[in-house]
Amino acid sequence: MNSKRALVIIFSMIIFFFVLISKLFEIQISKHKDYDYFAKNQQLLTKTMKAERGFILDRNGDLLAYDRNDISFYADVPLLKTNQRNYQAVLDTLAAVFNKSTKFYAALMSKSKKVCLEKKVPRNKALLLTNFVVDGFYWEEDPSRIYSYGDFASHVLGYVGDGYTGIEGIEKSYNKILTGNDGKMLLERDVKGRMITVAEDATVQPIHGNSVVLTIDKLYQKILEEELTAGLEQFQSRSASGIIMDPLSGEILAFASMPDFNPNYYWKYPDAVRRNRILTDTYEPGSTFKALTLSVVLDQKLCNLDENIFTENGDYIYKNVHIRDTHKYSELSVRGIFEQSSNIGMVKLVQRTNVNTFYKYLRNFGLGNYSSIDLPGETKGKLKHPDQFSKYTLPFMSFGYQVSVTPLQLVTAYAALINGGFLFQPHVLKQVQTRNGELIKQYESKFLRSVISRETSETMKKLFVGVVENGTARTAKIENRIIGGKTGTSQQLVDNKYSKQNYNSSFIGFYPVDNPKVLCLILMDSPQIGRYGGLAAAPVFKQVLQRIIESDISLMNRETKKSENVFEEVFSEKITGNGNYSDVPGKVNSRTRTKVTQKNVMPDLIDLPLKDAIALLTEIGLKYKVSGTGKVVSQSILPGESIKNGMVCQMKCEAKKVSGVKIN
Repeated sequence: MNSKRALVIIFSMIIFFFVLISKLFEIQISKHKDYDYFAKNQQLLTKTMKAERGFILDRNGDLLAYDRNDISFYADVPLLKTNQRNYQAVLDTLAAVFNKSTKFYAALMSKSKKVCLEKKVPRNKALLLTNFVVDGFYWEEDPSRIYSYGDFASHVLGYVGDGYTGIEGIEKSYNKILTGNDGKMLLERDVKGRMITVAEDATVQPIHGNSVVLTIDKLYQKILEEELTAGLEQFQSRSASGIIMDPLSGEILAFASMPDFNPNYYWKYPDAVRRNRILTDTYEPGSTFKALTLSVVLDQKLCNLDENIFTENGDYIYKNVHIRDTHKYSELSVRGIFEQSSNIGMVKLVQRTNVNTFYKYLRNFGLGNYSSIDLPGETKGKLKHPDQFSKYTLPFMSFGYQVSVTPLQLVTAYAALINGGFLFQPHVLKQVQTRNGELIKQYESKFLRSVISRETSETMKKLFVGVVENGTARTAKIENRIIGGKTGTSQQLVDNKYSKQNYNSSFIGFYPVDNPKVLCLILMDSPQIGRYGGLAAAPVFKQVLQRIIESDISLMNRETKKSENVFEEVFSEKITGNGNYSDVPGKVNSRTRTKVTQKNVMPDLIDLPLKDAIALLTEIGLKYKVSGTGKVVSQSILPGESIKNGMVCQMKCEAKKVSGVKIN
């Protein structure tokens, strides 16, 4: 019996040792890599080091958007509750730091095993918890995108979503440039998961995103937003939009839709407010469109300004349809038709042109197509093809109906009207820089094509002055300043019918007239007071421009004492000859080149190599800014103009001459 027991014991021990050996074999050999992996993952932790998103700056370097290095605090609830003292310490500490009740945090931890207790805590406050270490309580970097001035330029800047990806505006358009590459850090932990040390050799530092510099001028933007807001209240409009553009380059200097939103809290605003109406919403422009119509007729030399047109005493029957004028005249000159905004006069003038030619001009002005601005969400507007024209399309289009545009399209077309006939692609990005401010890429203005002759452009500028001085835009006048512009009022389509209550009231104006540097569109949606563009939009424009002039020395010094002949004051014959105009903005006939040796008079820099132009400006002590390389093709201060303290000459250079295609 004893021998049997001994055999059982021996046999059992043999089996035990076989099982033990096989298990050791499994651990040490067959599954060694697996267990080694699990052990290291318990001991080592790879932690992501977030890359910061790039800065967004205005044209003068003012910071508009940046990353704040916030921290979020979390709890591993099961681990934390293994020690009741630690659990209570977390409740008490967080309640004291964040001024909340312990019940608040206890309720959070009752809902999940892993829970965020405080999200996006600013680093200066998070430092209060730096020395608070307990098992089951930990933190992670959780950066916040901060927009420095709240709702400032919100429709330009856009915002980032939960995934820290750009959703709208510049944040979306240049998301790849602004986004960096995350780094990683290897942490060694003890058996309880507490950090012991950092593996420096395995640490990869994050590469932060690059910064973008906008064409937006913070001061111009502030003025535009404040005056649009005041206009909303004064004229009781549903919304208001405004654009300020440099007509010689297509750079957007300010861009606003009201009401706007705060991108720091974008989720609190409805889609209708976050929508960029300047790019997405189209409207029939009404009388502001008459400038395009008249430029087409003038460019084909189908009329002259002093020609008289019978305007039917304000009521014209065209193919059984009444076309009426707000101001009734029996007869007006072409100049008067434009100044008094006569629909009847425009209908008669547009019939002198060919339908296909008219369409071609409008397409070249950029209508019915994307402007390709570097902001998301742009729509094309609507421009009928001649095959779709009815017998009423051409006459109604002549004064801004049966055609729809975005505010951006119209202001871009107006830039071509007043800059010599040159269409530029509008844009809001000026530069890309490193985080340290080193230039990576300079974005130059993109010249697209010539639309009208320089001669026609000069004529249009004179006509725009007449609208302000003698016509429908007298409310835009500023004392001792000569301004050009055009009013517009159009009925809105509501349920496929033109409303008698809802109007789009607009004004587009520019200054200085002889060498425009500021082009501004104001659009008021359904103003209850004023209604007409001259009564609602033009006064807002006046306030915007007046404040801009007061803030800009170079514009302030252009004060003019008006005489009876305003046109002669502004349009001295700076361009002479037989119409041999260049296709490049800023280029004048070589016979008018001013050879200046006086230090207080601006020399002619056109066609000079950049180094020679810089040497000349240095000699006369004038500050300058340069875009591009090669020869000078345009200068912001005209040859022969008096130089005053504080003036800065902006020169545009190109390696090769751009050749435009003029429409005949």
